[in-house]
Amino acid sequence: MGFEELYKKAKGALNPKQISKNSYAGSVAAAILCENGQVYKGVCIDTPCSMGFCAEHAAIAAMITDDESKKNHCS
Repeated sequence: MGFEELYKKAKGALNPKQISKNSYAGSVAAAILCENGQVYKGVCIDTPCSMGFCAEHAAIAAMITDDESKKNHCS
């Protein structure tokens, strides 16, 4: 899988929404391609406190949750 296809997968995960008065989610997305060909996606959650996280962290968490640890490429 090339960078453009991985980029399209990340872009497809975008789903911006306001989840509360000052909190937003889904305005940034990331995709990680692992050595086994699996793609893990994640989106950001922006909050006025420390509860939010970036899209890259969400994608990595999904990857680790699925017991994967070797990435091949990120977008």
